[in-house]
Amino acid sequence: MRVASTAAPVDTPEEHPVIWNTLAARVMPTGIGPNPVEPTTPPGFDPNTVTPGVEGFIAIALVAIAAIFLLIDMTRRIRRVRYRGEVRERLEAEQEMIAEGGPVEPEPEQPAER
Repeated sequence: MRVASTAAPVDTPEEHPVIWNTLAARVMPTGIGPNPVEPTTPPGFDPNTVTPGVEGFIAIALVAIAAIFLLIDMTRRIRRVRYRGEVRERLEAEQEMIAEGGPVEPEPEQPAER
């Protein structure tokens, strides 16, 4: 007597090769196929003497200059937004004074006595 299975049918590698190859690559640390060959260095090569050269210096200098200009621009924009908020508060205070029937110009603050 055969019992009906309640489990979902299992797909085979022939039906979905991309999924199975990806799964195999994740499960097996070396991937599918032979182990990779270790890279060899040429004779007389010293890894401590490798430098980015003039091109690398120029690229990093340009990135640093761009970052400085971005910081200056950001500071200017933040300052502008803050000043606009202060002006808006002053205008709202003047509008409230006019609505209450008070003086148009706010009274200047008196310096604190020492």
